[in-house]
Amino acid sequence: MQRRSFLRVASGGVITAAAAAPLGLAGCSSELPAEALQAWQGPAADEPDVRRWILAHAILAPHSHNLQSWLVDLKTPGEITLFLDRGPGRLLPQADPWHRQMMMSQGTFLEVLELAAREKGLRAEITLFPLGEFEPRTVDARPTAHIRLVPDASVKPDPLFAQIFRRRTNREAYEAREPASEALRAIVQAVALAPQGAQMRTGFAGAAQTADLERHRAIAAEAWKIELLTPRAILETYHVLRVGPKEIATYRDGISLNTPFVRALVALGLFDRSQAPKPGDSAVTGQIKDFNAKIASTPAFFWLVSEGNGRKMQVNAGRAYMRAQLAATAHGVSMQPISQALQEYPEQAGPYAAIHELLQAPVATHTVQMWTRLGYAPVISPSPRRGLEAHLLPA
Repeated sequence: MQRRSFLRVASGGVITAAAAAPLGLAGCSSELPAEALQAWQGPAADEPDVRRWILAHAILAPHSHNLQSWLVDLKTPGEITLFLDRGPGRLLPQADPWHRQMMMSQGTFLEVLELAAREKGLRAEITLFPLGEFEPRTVDARPTAHIRLVPDASVKPDPLFAQIFRRRTNREAYEAREPASEALRAIVQAVALAPQGAQMRTGFAGAAQTADLERHRAIAAEAWKIELLTPRAILETYHVLRVGPKEIATYRDGISLNTPFVRALVALGLFDRSQAPKPGDSAVTGQIKDFNAKIASTPAFFWLVSEGNGRKMQVNAGRAYMRAQLAATAHGVSMQPISQALQEYPEQAGPYAAIHELLQAPVATHTVQMWTRLGYAPVISPSPRRGLEAHLLPA
């Protein structure tokens, strides 16, 4: 559910955009390659296996760092078993050491899965952790969910389904105007219908809460700077950067960078993804300035706080967030998770405590599961997807 752009110029130097011209990149498109976005065309209308039709929607759910760490077993007819993909590059042990964000990303998948099942008149009987719940700070090979699909004439489609293909995680600058009150009400109502929704609290901060709004901005800016300057955390992100159409089309996951300028840096060997940036690098100061400008102009923030933080709650918090984002999408409102201050690695202890205090979420009993920018933003393209076959376990 986090995608951020990074630049590091060797030795702290800079390169002008004109340098792209000799490489033949100045006039090239920044659009993502079509094959990386093929999954957004949706499943074939005549797909014979309804489970595959449903899963073709589920893989469009948001995922932390766009890692798409979902594996499914279809061996038993009429059933789906979901696993966390723990393969190389599918977890974030530095930024997400307790795997909370991974569990939330399992939840976003399950929520879209259920919405798609409803479209087919099927009741998705979802059992979380059928072989036992993961420990608080580890994950293992046991399934995260078992789903039984049951025909049920009483099942009605959910209006949120219509937003699945329109949903985006938008990191652009937002307009100054705040989200309309009807959009905020829709978000709250959507979360209330999620599993364990009664144990979750939503909230918003906007212009009417001037002091709180400034505090949100300050905490977000500090947490971002910490992550950018924590080598092991930022290198974890560098490792999933996909630069240029070839890498994007090959991997179809992670964080896509396809602008001619960035591609020129890579082609010239001036963007080293194996080295963490230094505090004084011009690219670092530029990234901080860019992020701070977007945060400073953000008109509103949204959050989701849970009572308790067990693995089932984390998954259900992901389902609640999925519903919130789809409800926002229906009203033309964008969300961007700003999760750095919610991460449990030691360097983030200060912002972690600060955001919990601001949101009146005592750490001993409550957890801020999601914190986002909220507002109106320009239209953007969807993120790459690996396609359904990449998520299927061998038959």
